[in-house]
Amino acid sequence: MMDVVRVTTSKEVEIIDITEKVREIVRKSGVEDGIVVVFTKHTTAGIIINENESGLISDLEKTLEKLIPKGAGYSHDRIDNNAHSHLRAIILGSSVVIPVENGRLALGTWQSVLFVELDGPRTREIYVKVCKC
Repeated sequence: MMDVVRVTTSKEVEIIDITEKVREIVRKSGVEDGIVVVFTKHTTAGIIINENESGLISDLEKTLEKLIPKGAGYSHDRIDNNAHSHLRAIILGSSVVIPVENGRLALGTWQSVLFVELDGPRTREIYVKVCKC
């Protein structure tokens, strides 16, 4: 089963918890044991798994800015001034795979599925594929 989650972001960098939307797709799929792939085809966004805690979210945003600052003389900026967004997305990755056990996401206690907007505000699509194994 494949479904699409649409999110509309309101800031240049924004982290959105999509765990409940992914859980609902898994539930609707009827798959008891398998995997779910969560993927964004956008080159200036990422998908990660981590704790959705405000301090950690703030730390992530600050760390991305420190590691890959905006306007640091990147060659790609001559096209559309968002090389930093692309480079940050490369570091984060565009997908995660999560086991499905007994019809539920096999996430750890503090784990959440997070969509990371790096070049917003925009409307984005996240593909969620549930597979029976």
